[in-house]
Amino acid sequence: MAPCVMTSLLLVLLASSPAAPSLPEILQQRIAQVKGASVAVAYLNLGDSRDTVFLGAEASFHAASTMKVPVMIEFFRQVDAGKLSLDQPVPLANRFASIVDGSPYTLDAKEDEDAALYERLGQAVPASELLKRMITRSSNLATNTLIARVDAKRVTRTLRALGARSMTVLRGVEDAKAYAKGLNNTATARDLATLLAALEQGKAASPRSTQAMREILLAQELNTLIPAGLPPGTPVAHKTGQISGVLHDAAIVYPPGRAPYVLVVLTRDIPEAPVAEALIVDLARQVHAHAVRPPAKP
Repeated sequence: MAPCVMTSLLLVLLASSPAAPSLPEILQQRIAQVKGASVAVAYLNLGDSRDTVFLGAEASFHAASTMKVPVMIEFFRQVDAGKLSLDQPVPLANRFASIVDGSPYTLDAKEDEDAALYERLGQAVPASELLKRMITRSSNLATNTLIARVDAKRVTRTLRALGARSMTVLRGVEDAKAYAKGLNNTATARDLATLLAALEQGKAASPRSTQAMREILLAQELNTLIPAGLPPGTPVAHKTGQISGVLHDAAIVYPPGRAPYVLVVLTRDIPEAPVAEALIVDLARQVHAHAVRPPAKP
């Protein structure tokens, strides 16, 4: 066969070959394997504003413990404004007021990832330690104590100021009366991604506070979700969230030699936690492979 004919056939075959699936298609195929699941994904490449993926990213989810990130941001903003101090001692008491009627309620240490903090009830704990425990161990006691200091309404105002259009922080954790009335903290994947991007880009607080928050998120101790889908040793600044049937992770990932990227995965209606965990891990793995792919040839 003449060389020109072979070349023509090769070009035809290449032209007719199916294109590789896009990242959204890959993610959707994996999500579809979990029947009945509600899943939202937001991906932002902070080095290339054109490289983004949003799947169900406007859907509202129970925020679970992801709401602790804006609480941290608001605390640091008030530190920057001179209203609060990281060194200030904060009295620790297991007594909080419901947003419904002001009636008191307490937290159950057995339901808290950081049960050890309850051993210090009646003592004063530095605010800096409470902030770290709220994020790295997802301490509910630290969270409610800090929300009482910064005011949930201010947290939501800060969310709006940073571009999170619908995420809302109404209350602390385990306010049963509020939960019964549907008064819950809510989040969308897009809003959490917007919030983390603002933090990483220095738009949420002063440079000093930004670095302090980054270090707290990098020290996260609950690493079975997004970090588990990444190459070992990849730095990840993130916060998980979990309640019955709900599992989330919101992260800033720092691939070596690359610009950081933000990945948020929110899930609900997956009764088996291991199934939800495996899904988030797989989505993180697929997103990371995309984020570190070799640059396209011109």
